Amino acid sequence: MSPWEYFISIFVNVLLWIYDVVGHNFGLAIILFTILIRIVTWPLNAQQMKGAAAMQDLQNDKDWQAIQKKYAKDREKLAQEQMRVYREKGINPFGSCLPTLIQFPIIIALYQSIIRALASTPLDLLKLSRTISLPNVSDLIPLNSHFLWMDLGRPESVPFLGFAIPTLAVIVALTTYVQAKLTMPATTTPGDQSAAMSGMMSIYMPLLLGYFALTFASGLSIYFITSNILGIVQYAMRGKANWRSLIPGGLKNK
Repeated sequence: MSPWEYFISIFVNVLLWIYDVVGHNFGLAIILFTILIRIVTWPLNAQQMKGAAAMQDLQNDKDWQAIQKKYAKDREKLAQEQMRVYREKGINPFGSCLPTLIQFPIIIALYQSIIRALASTPLDLLKLSRTISLPNVSDLIPLNSHFLWMDLGRPESVPFLGFAIPTLAVIVALTTYVQAKLTMPATTTPGDQSAAMSGMMSIYMPLLLGYFALTFASGLSIYFITSNILGIVQYAMRGKANWRSLIPGGLKNK
């Protein structure tokens, strides 16, 4: 078994163990599993929050403001001076973005775990039974894939007036956008690499995860929404959430 397959098998077994404990409710199992992942990846999340808070605090630094004013018309020199300040203050300008990118393998592994756990063919069931190390495997499979109005093994949409509304995809995109915006610095400056990266992430990440939610199993959407809500709560509890950034033009200092 390859390291990647072993990694996924761990996800499958933990997910199904939780599923068994909570009375064969796969949706609740995914929510609890997401909370567990957030706890395990807490150092990454803490680094992300610390980086975001440091960038927000930097906007009120007098030296930082003086540099922006002095080199406002020289973007190359401005970028050089900004990087110098980052080094002096020990700030990683991409500290709020890298942890999000690092978690992509977890997202991929979780998606594959959900698909494997919700085995839809006899061959998939056979593979699943060989993956699970739990003693009561025969009592667990096939899994109950229904949660609220959703089939967690399929993309979700709600029929409305003859149209299929992808409600989960919309919620995923919105919560991802809110979480990204709350971590952005209070101002954005031309030539500021961290601001540019944060701005791109706040646009592309909601679109990317929304696309995943639209096309992949809705169980993955449950993970995204739960993880985003937990992230928003964590930022809010630190008192560093920049709520004004959710309003167009709210990133600019008055």
